[in-house]
Amino acid sequence: MRDHKMDILKIIFAVLLPPLGVFLEVGLTGAFWLNILLTILGYLPGIIHAVWVIAKN
Repeated sequence: MRDHKMDILKIIFAVLLPPLGVFLEVGLTGAFWLNILLTILGYLPGIIHAVWVIAKN
């Protein structure tokens, strides 16, 4: 069973600093680097991707 308190914390980090939320979920994988790119191109795409990665995992 997943720790829901940690998931909520990751989502808060995903909204404040999207790459940090993704890093906490998947580490230094391709999703992390994609999220950095999306966040640089636009903050909102970075947030959407980060929340999606956290929700998917």
